[in-house]
Amino acid sequence: VQLQASGGGLVQTGDSLTLSCVVSGRNISTFVTGWFRQAPGREREFVAAVRRSGSTNYPNSMRGRFTVSRDTPKNTVHLHMNSLKPEDTAVYYCAASTRQSTGYYLYNRRIDYSFWGQGTLVTVSS
Repeated sequence: VQLQASGGGLVQTGDSLTLSCVVSGRNISTFVTGWFRQAPGREREFVAAVRRSGSTNYPNSMRGRFTVSRDTPKNTVHLHMNSLKPEDTAVYYCAASTRQSTGYYLYNRRIDYSFWGQGTLVTVSS
């Protein structure tokens, strides 16, 4: 399984941006896909996940501004980001999890994911 993230760039405060992650080697609906981000000097943090069922999960700090969607025919996951702030500046990574779970497992930990893309840089200027 390989993941290729794209769509990063330089934007201004309040702008919107959509990141894409193309997955190859396996049908995207057979695993959970997540987004994480890492700012300079900080730990990698969870941003969003879309489960096999299509249900989604976000941390409270990003709920309402960030939306994850899945395009199964294109084997692609998108991260739509609105009202961007300078503190959203980070390298954004997509990842895939083959972990099986019951109920609404959060999939918000790095160790849940086995496959990672290379990351795409988002810079939000003030």
